[in-house]
Amino acid sequence: MTKSKKNIVVNEKKENSQSSMMDKKTQNITIALLVIACLLLMIILIIVIKGHEAKLKDGKEIIASVEGKEITSEDLFDELKAQYGTNILINTIDDYIANKEFEDNDAAKKYASAQLAALKQQYESMGYKFSTVLTNYGYDSEDELLKVFISDYKKNKVIEKYIADHLSEDEINAYYEKEVHGKLTVKHILIKPESATTSEEKQKAEEAAKAKAQEVIQKLNEGAAWAELVNTYSDDTGSKGEEGLISDFDRDDVVTEFYNASLELKDNEYTKEPVKSTYGYHVILKISEGEKPTLESSKESVKNILVSNKLEEDKQLGDKTWVQIRKDYKLEINDTKMDKIYKSIISELE
Repeated sequence: MTKSKKNIVVNEKKENSQSSMMDKKTQNITIALLVIACLLLMIILIIVIKGHEAKLKDGKEIIASVEGKEITSEDLFDELKAQYGTNILINTIDDYIANKEFEDNDAAKKYASAQLAALKQQYESMGYKFSTVLTNYGYDSEDELLKVFISDYKKNKVIEKYIADHLSEDEINAYYEKEVHGKLTVKHILIKPESATTSEEKQKAEEAAKAKAQEVIQKLNEGAAWAELVNTYSDDTGSKGEEGLISDFDRDDVVTEFYNASLELKDNEYTKEPVKSTYGYHVILKISEGEKPTLESSKESVKNILVSNKLEEDKQLGDKTWVQIRKDYKLEINDTKMDKIYKSIISELE
């Protein structure tokens, strides 16, 4: 079975996932751009301050004045440092650690280039001029934003490695025993709902498709030949010529509902109820399950899955991990005010 013939089960899952991920990435990138813009503003203000010196007798620089009050560069710097200084400091520290811990610059650049291209395409598809978007967020060029993506990629890789390195053997073994299986081979009949526009029409189309799938199952119960039912009923043109064959797939190759239903079947057993997925309703006949891979050959993929699951379950885990990484690197903040702010921030994560 060629990979192209898995498309009926595979493509929409990936497209939907990518679309969802793109929305989330765009939101995250936009937030990141806003934060970085604030930091850049602080730096620009400091540079401007230093470039326009108007000193009092005591040596302080006057930035502005109102009746009864003169604001000096020191006043402004202290205020900016209190608001943004800790973030800039920690960002600088994390960049240093990330560059030490993750040295694959080519992978980081490849990822960053793809993110930049996707972001650019998305803004331009909405009618925005990307150079204007960059300017609005405080960037002079795409290269500046590219550096941010590279930094984020490295930091995320450091997080993932740290979590993976601290997984217990019990966690790894438990997941392997329960979730790792041999590759599956099945045949299926797909019934797609007819196109509809209104919610009422969609519901009727869904009910009709499910009823048709139940009709297939009933015919199987009565002894009808699988091959004839595939030719008569299946809407999966990609696999129809091979009696609905989908061969040698694992969890990542197909939609979750299809995989779970296939896994639960015994060889030569078919589903007794229609299996609903984003494609429609499936009737699945299990052909075989391959030999389970060894723990050693599966270990890296198992660790990757466990790390991904942990990050998904605890949205603050990345921040918590960086707190621990900085401790391991013996971080000390000598500025009393910034140290207090940092400790206040991390106290919410502990």
